[in-house]
Amino acid sequence: MTIELFVADSDEEILSCFPAFSALRPHLGEQAFLSQVRRQQTQSYRIVALRHEGVVRSAAGFRFAEFLAWGKVLYVDDLTTLPGATSRGFAGTLMDWLVAHARANGCQGLHLDTGYARHAAHRLYLRKGLQFNCHHLALDLGQLPPAIEPVPHRGRA
Repeated sequence: MTIELFVADSDEEILSCFPAFSALRPHLGEQAFLSQVRRQQTQSYRIVALRHEGVVRSAAGFRFAEFLAWGKVLYVDDLTTLPGATSRGFAGTLMDWLVAHARANGCQGLHLDTGYARHAAHRLYLRKGLQFNCHHLALDLGQLPPAIEPVPHRGRA
């Protein structure tokens, strides 16, 4: 089994990851995906992909971030595998690479958020040593009525 891991830099490499990403993010079309990745790259976002038999079977979007709570971490935005290619070790191989990459870049940890119903993903994360240790809360601002004006910020932007 010939496996190649690569960090997707060119438009062609990024687009080769689209079928895997569309399994996790079906709301994105191919060109919207490319544009979004390019915008996120200005915030240190990168994609590592696993190619097997000429096809990207699994991919992960990640970035480095620093937090007062955790220090420097590698944050995994997305980890996805093509339907029909799951349970073959592809995502596990990417997780191993992400952990090694985090260590090599002086991170104190690796973090990710996962959906409640993604049980197969949870099994992988737990096997790799991740722990459930917080709740991620979100507020969809598009669903709220207009609110109080924000307080003006007086410091640096």
